[in-house]
Amino acid sequence: MSASPQNNGNVGVAVRDLHRSFNGNEVLKGISFDVKPGETFVIMGPSGSGKSVLLKHIIGLEEPDSGEILIADQSVHGSEVLSHYRVAMVFQSGALLKSLSVGENVGLYLTEHRLKEPEEISRIVAEKLEAVGLKGLEERSPAELSGGMQKRVAIARALVVDPQLVLFDEPTSELDPLMSVNIGEQIIQMRDRLHPTIIVVTHDRDLAFAIADRIAMINEGQIQFIGTPDEVKHSRDPMIQKFIHAELTNP
Repeated sequence: MSASPQNNGNVGVAVRDLHRSFNGNEVLKGISFDVKPGETFVIMGPSGSGKSVLLKHIIGLEEPDSGEILIADQSVHGSEVLSHYRVAMVFQSGALLKSLSVGENVGLYLTEHRLKEPEEISRIVAEKLEAVGLKGLEERSPAELSGGMQKRVAIARALVVDPQLVLFDEPTSELDPLMSVNIGEQIIQMRDRLHPTIIVVTHDRDLAFAIADRIAMINEGQIQFIGTPDEVKHSRDPMIQKFIHAELTNP
């Protein structure tokens, strides 16, 4: 491990034999996989399969009972590794602060850490909102926006830090099909502009197939399969076919 990690370029993520139980219920059962720098990696599975719990471990919000999460070959837990890299998370709810305007939500990180002058923050916020199709909405309240628009504001907030690693938790949850497609397009545009490492957890099969370089299929706390979208689609394994055609379309 490097004692002084570099914060330029994209970062890889490694999950090593991760176990986590809650009240005696084992939710993660020896999860292991690697995400390459610059890869869009989708973790797909039905509700209750452990996807969101796994994501919280990767971002450092939860600690495992055993196993390890590595970002750029450094453990997430017990170190300052996350502070060395530009990491952003787009939560399922959007997690916007209702007491702040849209513009204030988007620029919150820059403002709180005093990273830019106010005029520069305003310029950056306007640029990022325009990038997600929400030009001129800086003064609006989050409560005035639709669910899909709120998720795009959350994506704009992630874009502000020019992230090296972005994590999405169910980005199309509770959205209609057209808005789900729009969110998928926003993720693709982020990938093409910034080339970050992206990890998405979702039960949305169409989103997964549209954006993923590789898909990990999780069920009952275990990884069942990892492959490209084509490998998943054309797998002859009856379990995988049932998984993607039945469970994922009816989460």
